[in-house]
Amino acid sequence: MRREPVKAGELAADIRTQSFDEVVAGYSESQALLEAGRCLQCKNPTCIQGCPVNIDIKEFIFQVTRKDYRGAYFTIRKTNNFPSICGRVCPAEYQCRKACVLNKSKLAYASHDAINIHFLERFVGDYGRRNNLKVPEEKDADFSKIKAAVVGSGPAGLCCAGELARKGIKVVIFESLQAYGGVLRYGIPDFRLPDEVLDYEINCLKELGVEFRNNVVVGKSILLDELFQQGFNKVFLGLGAGVPSFLGIKGENLCNIYSANEFLTRINLMSAYKFPEYHTPVNIGEHVLVIGGGNTAMDAARSALRLQKMSGIKPDVSIIYRRTETEMPARRLEIEHAREEGIEFKFLIQPKEFYSDEKGLVRGLNALSCKLGEPDSSGRKKPVAQEGSDFILPCDLAIIAVGLQANRVLSSVTPELKTDKYKDIIVDPGRMETSIRNVFAGGDIVGGEGTVIEAMGMAKKASRAMLQI
Repeated sequence: MRREPVKAGELAADIRTQSFDEVVAGYSESQALLEAGRCLQCKNPTCIQGCPVNIDIKEFIFQVTRKDYRGAYFTIRKTNNFPSICGRVCPAEYQCRKACVLNKSKLAYASHDAINIHFLERFVGDYGRRNNLKVPEEKDADFSKIKAAVVGSGPAGLCCAGELARKGIKVVIFESLQAYGGVLRYGIPDFRLPDEVLDYEINCLKELGVEFRNNVVVGKSILLDELFQQGFNKVFLGLGAGVPSFLGIKGENLCNIYSANEFLTRINLMSAYKFPEYHTPVNIGEHVLVIGGGNTAMDAARSALRLQKMSGIKPDVSIIYRRTETEMPARRLEIEHAREEGIEFKFLIQPKEFYSDEKGLVRGLNALSCKLGEPDSSGRKKPVAQEGSDFILPCDLAIIAVGLQANRVLSSVTPELKTDKYKDIIVDPGRMETSIRNVFAGGDIVGGEGTVIEAMGMAKKASRAMLQI
């Protein structure tokens, strides 16, 4: 039996950095069959426990080995609404692959022995997309009494809407931006998640009867009470975490310092990389520093490098992180891709102060060296800045990617909607119902930033509760 994992095809680094084309090609049929054939079909498939929505991984992989791709698609869709999306962006090494019995690694992420479950999921999801496979509707006359409003069109909102619409419920999604998809649209570059994949899933929801209304800010354009007055009797809040966190250091408000949220939104949502075809340019410098260690930092750095090359600038992008690579929360695949593309990693560095030229443009970062101390509340070793270790890093563009906080537009005008100290919405964990009756919530607005599939898991739980009349 084959034991070596089958590597998915990828564009070469020197080619892929010339554009925003998708990097990973995915499996061909022969590759998928080889990789699926590595699965041991365990009596106790621990990989399922590692999946936030408990996909029957054992069964769908078995169906792949039998070339029953249609059956595999519907097996996945029983619990995962968007396999083509999740197969591309899920941090499998921290979830299903980490729990695979072939993973002998003691590290915090999966070893290279584990089955490439995410690539198989993507293969099956893309098969369903190419063949326009539809999950059967399960309409119930009783559910016609329900009219649901979904606030936010990110992964949680889209998932909730799909679950309800298949039951015959009238669903309207309210989105504050002009385009739909939430963080899937504005936060993830095309080279990881092409728009066409997201557009397909949104169009499937439209075919189910889901109505989309853009440029509506619930909490400003319309209040929560007004949704009920308009005839909605169930509401799901998938507001996301769209407020960027900052470092809180001197000089952070200088020109050419972006939050990763703004930088990626300009590129992904507003197509800044296609300027002047699209009229939303983004500045790009000769010496770019990206501060952070998560997937957003990788996306921002890799996007900046592409903009440099597309502008004829010699690539010079560095990622600054206070800990070491071992503690980085980013996906291993994204770290590998960033390094292959020429991103430089600078570890054990803590930003202290940005400084500028006479025009107020950022020109450098004063930083401190760090050492790792005792573990903090996250379980990772805490970085300890070394006083007197100051040094300067040249920088004419900086991107801050140190996390996001709750979107507070709605909660700030709805005092009866209870939130915690981080302003995340408090819910009943069993039903995902908020402090307001018939108002439910899920995704990053509940408990902070998480993965796409974790958001979908919350949305599924909420949709089941919303079906209770």
